Amino acid sequence: MVVSRLCLSIPHRGRGGAVTGSVSRGVWFHVPSWHFFLRTLQSSSQPAVAASQEGVLQVATTWKLVSHWRMWVGRLLTSRVALSAFALCCVTLLTWEAGDSASQKMHYYRYSNAKVSCWYKYLLFSYNIIFWLAGVVFLGVGLWAWSEKGVLSDLTKVTRMHGIDPVVLVLMVGVVMFTLGFAGCVGALRENICLLNFFCGTIVLIFFLELAVAVLAFLFQDWVRDRFREFFESNIKSYRDDIDLQNLIDSLQKANQCCGAYGPEDWDLNVYFNCSGASYSREKCGVPFSCCVPDPAQKVVNTQCGYDVRIQLKSKWDESIFTKGCIQALESWLPRNIYIVAGVFIAISLLQIFGIFLARTLISDIEAVKAGHHF
Repeated sequence: MVVSRLCLSIPHRGRGGAVTGSVSRGVWFHVPSWHFFLRTLQSSSQPAVAASQEGVLQVATTWKLVSHWRMWVGRLLTSRVALSAFALCCVTLLTWEAGDSASQKMHYYRYSNAKVSCWYKYLLFSYNIIFWLAGVVFLGVGLWAWSEKGVLSDLTKVTRMHGIDPVVLVLMVGVVMFTLGFAGCVGALRENICLLNFFCGTIVLIFFLELAVAVLAFLFQDWVRDRFREFFESNIKSYRDDIDLQNLIDSLQKANQCCGAYGPEDWDLNVYFNCSGASYSREKCGVPFSCCVPDPAQKVVNTQCGYDVRIQLKSKWDESIFTKGCIQALESWLPRNIYIVAGVFIAISLLQIFGIFLARTLISDIEAVKAGHHF
């Protein structure tokens, strides 16, 4: 390329549009090398051109065309309108390219999101919203029970109990179900891998904990029996301390037709039913009404049927109360209903495995879309 300077005379107009003079401007621009080659050829071949009129005419014609080309290029370069149009075209072209690139990315992102299976996404959402609503119900019931017992105004009542408050178990289950349901619902709708991993990992942990408890309970039956006896006896001591615990023990004894952990004598652990001389309770040497053998003729539950029962001879206890302990009752109940227990355990495990499968599949789809894979 060769740099040339072009001097142009540009008319100058006044306010009224009349031409008041001209301004000479010099414009530097690049001329192709082939033009410089023609000029060199012209200067070096002057004797030959003088000898041939036809050659002179050809060179003159070429020079005239080049001069016109230089003139128009100079006018275009010195025209403000042309420069503005050229700059506008450049800006428009760059903007269009940038917008097209962004739209391609956006289109690809939307196209990639379409690769996430809607079936898995909304199945997982439906799966978790059931748990989330169940967790809300459990939390509501637990908080309502605590408010009725006045625990919300004095939380130390929970720690002062010798046994366990059933409401605590309800609240723990509610918190776990609410948290998992919320993480699963939001993670599925928002395609959030962090929440989905949390949901999937927690379900896996719960599944293996349940499996470990079942295996350990089968292998170490004596140890489990001793722990259950201690648990039952500690709750017998707190029978009158908490109404929910009282209802739980009564339901257990009525459903299994049992009394105490190993027999009615276990109720000596409770201060109200103790037979020692230091007790002045009206329920002394008695048992709760849930230990009484139901009378088909009575339509109203007799809550005083267990009073003074243990003062009588043991041979007569069978006539009025259950003498079998609840631990023996549960041990005899389990073999009779082994298929029901196994079916419930398998159903819960399948639900958990199904949730894990949905979560892992959705996570894989999201990761594949983010990585730009086409599958």
